[in-house]
Amino acid sequence: MSVFSRLRNGIPPSRDDCRSPYERLSQRMLDISGDRGVLKDIIREGAGDPVTPDASVLVKYSGYLEHMDKPFDSNYFRKAPRLMKLGEDITLWGMELGLLSMRRGELARFLFKPTYAYGTLGCPPLIPPNATVLFEIELIDFLDSAESDKFCALSAALLLLHRRLAICEEQHLVEPAELLVLLNLSFVYLKLDRPAMALRYGEQALLIDQRNAKALFRCGQACLLLTEYEQARDFLVRAQKEQPCNHDINNELKKLSSHYRNYVDREKEMCHRMFAPCGGGSSVGGN
Repeated sequence: MSVFSRLRNGIPPSRDDCRSPYERLSQRMLDISGDRGVLKDIIREGAGDPVTPDASVLVKYSGYLEHMDKPFDSNYFRKAPRLMKLGEDITLWGMELGLLSMRRGELARFLFKPTYAYGTLGCPPLIPPNATVLFEIELIDFLDSAESDKFCALSAALLLLHRRLAICEEQHLVEPAELLVLLNLSFVYLKLDRPAMALRYGEQALLIDQRNAKALFRCGQACLLLTEYEQARDFLVRAQKEQPCNHDINNELKKLSSHYRNYVDREKEMCHRMFAPCGGGSSVGGN
């Protein structure tokens, strides 16, 4: 069912209500611009801090005109939405304001009045003049300004290195630089609390140097965050073998041991509750 169909079915007008669906919807939405030019309705709450100014965002969105079932613009059909920087890649003022109010994982619906969308002229032939538009936006993730600049620089460097490697016979000259980029990407994703991606880049680094202590350490950290304790131990023990006196590696092993003990204790407690006798100790069928 389309957005307009859901609005039409979810907000039935009374007999004497001549307002449009968007006008009825706007009555229960939050004003985030101060002049009711950008209105918001949260569909699913997010978590963490809101988007920071000058951040780069990873979003899925669909834009709708009133009384139309199909979106005039959407990126939901793309396999991998691209990272977009506020103030550069996003052209709608209303969308910028809306994103600044969102948190990771949040799904929200926005109404943008013409001043915050396509203006008095619209955007022919798709957008008519003075159009109020509705956008559903899902904030998948975002990077703050410093993280975004570093991430984009690292990603571009990795792409250039891959191209260079494809045409360069002296692979041994390119691999050290690629290894450094992969290690930095793994570190950035750990900082962003995205351990699966950190593990992915750490494992790519190990394909270049399987004994690299930093790559093994990054993979161990990522597995610990993913609660893959046995795999985390394997990576960290291998890292410790390469650098026995590294305090960071040794501390991470201690942290792993503590987490694993807590995990085992919780499992024992759960099993105890599952198999504990009910009814004050009486067994099933007992007299």
